[in-house]
Amino acid sequence: MTKHIQWDGNLSQEGLEIVKGEGGCIVCPTKVGYIIMTSDKAGLERKFAAKNRNRNKPGVVLCGSMDELRALAQLTPEIDSFYQKHWDQDILLGCILPWKEEAYAKLQAFGDGREELMTDSRRTSCFVIKFGVAGEQIAKEMWEKEGKMVYASSANPSGKGNRGKVEGIGQRIEEAVDLVIEADDYVASIQPDKNVETRYEQGVMVSMVDKDGKLIPEQGKNSRSIDNCPVVIRKGLDIDKIMMNLSDTFNSWNYRQGEYY
Repeated sequence: MTKHIQWDGNLSQEGLEIVKGEGGCIVCPTKVGYIIMTSDKAGLERKFAAKNRNRNKPGVVLCGSMDELRALAQLTPEIDSFYQKHWDQDILLGCILPWKEEAYAKLQAFGDGREELMTDSRRTSCFVIKFGVAGEQIAKEMWEKEGKMVYASSANPSGKGNRGKVEGIGQRIEEAVDLVIEADDYVASIQPDKNVETRYEQGVMVSMVDKDGKLIPEQGKNSRSIDNCPVVIRKGLDIDKIMMNLSDTFNSWNYRQGEYY
């Protein structure tokens, strides 16, 4: 039976050791529920099998620092500023971005083919920040001490939510991972005015690329009515704050729920 531990607010050394290991896979709490975390191709394979998820839906890259994000993803100064604003405000944010060439080469250099499961056909991924302290601690340690990235997907059967409760991850996922870190109280504390029926179970996702996966151009302060602009493609936690930050950073942005992923 998979071991369960309660998160105590500090870095989970047990979770870290598993994620560091070959094929290691854990369930970890976030601001919007539980995720499966891993750091290599073998772990990604286990994740896809556990979720029974289509392989054309890549996992996300969990960034434990702005330095990591800047090392991995292509950014314009505007997009960098947009991310930094959410980092400073402790707001969960995920954006679709192209990889830096040198970072993608590093991904390929692992030699296990993980890029197939971490990117789409356009070589873009969703880079996520401020997703929840327990996972951020592991991602930061993995990047700064091990030089490794951490990848994730929601810990629930594909297409179903876990309701922010560890019991909602389902038997298949529970049996497939090496460790489950529990923190139902932490998840509930993020949306204290919501219940399991009204709470957001996902974060906002913004596409910063065009249909071919190329980074959108910088707009500048005086541009108006730009078509090739940021697009909100998934609503979620703090959508109101993120739309305000979009309006403060970009003169043009769009909303197309479900356009991608």
